[in-house]
Amino acid sequence: MRVWRQLTDFIARHGSAALITVHDVKGSAPREAGAHMVVRPDGAFHGTIGGGQLEFRMLDIAREMLDSGLRPARIVDQALGPDLGQCCGGRVKILIETFDRRDMEALAPLVEAEAAGGLFEVECRLEEGRVKREFSSAVGDDRWTGWRETHGERLTPVLLFGAGHVARALVLALAPLPFAVRWLDDREGAFPSHIPSNAHAVRLWDPEAEIAAADPGSFVLVMTHDHPLDMAITAAALKRDFPYVGLIGSATKRARFEKRFRETGVDEARIRALVCPIGIPGIADKDPAVIAASVTAQLLQLRERASLGRNLSPPADTNDT
Repeated sequence: MRVWRQLTDFIARHGSAALITVHDVKGSAPREAGAHMVVRPDGAFHGTIGGGQLEFRMLDIAREMLDSGLRPARIVDQALGPDLGQCCGGRVKILIETFDRRDMEALAPLVEAEAAGGLFEVECRLEEGRVKREFSSAVGDDRWTGWRETHGERLTPVLLFGAGHVARALVLALAPLPFAVRWLDDREGAFPSHIPSNAHAVRLWDPEAEIAAADPGSFVLVMTHDHPLDMAITAAALKRDFPYVGLIGSATKRARFEKRFRETGVDEARIRALVCPIGIPGIADKDPAVIAASVTAQLLQLRERASLGRNLSPPADTNDT
């Protein structure tokens, strides 16, 4: 969720909004420090701090602050077990702030930084009861007393070749998740009229150039309308050290492709790294939405495991051929 964009949108439409942030966590808690909710005056909201009694209580406080026009920020300290009867057993501090149109100018740089993509850090301090956020570094300045917040998202790049039924379902499945999809197809009119904001549809002219220009951390998925094109794209992708190269198809398709890859000199270790069939193990349903869900789960596993230095789980049993 783009927190600052959502906050300013609510202010523009409704006159005010509240920001609820998990400020600090000790022990087990439903969400990590830095999780956010943005709340409208009528109680509608985006985001979550974990649900349950904690979330309900913080929503009530935020609405009370909005209704009363209270400007000072509030930090609420909650022991999840004794105070709320939640089983997590940890302790959290929740920061609740209210904003209105007077704050739009101060919020604009945060909206801009968020829109630029990636992660950014701000330094925060309480000033006359309000949280002041600054980009300028105060590291080493003994006069600075406060805390730091990290905002934005680290998006994993995905190259998706093909715009058929499975690819369309996959783009929708990835829409709310931390991926940036470059969606490629060589056919005119192949893409739907509405595409999620984290996907960029591109007419494919030169597959090898796309592979060569891709970020080395990209996940590559190949599911075009044409098997020779699938083979050419996959071979090019395997010649680079991408963390994931996935090819839609059955074990039979994989065997045929592997034979050709060996004939053309693709490294054996890279051939073994190919994920085909794609998706998590144990799901045999070939419905496009099911395949998309399975592949999305696999990409999320890989994204998490890559950050921990682990290997990818084994491929699934079957896909469309």
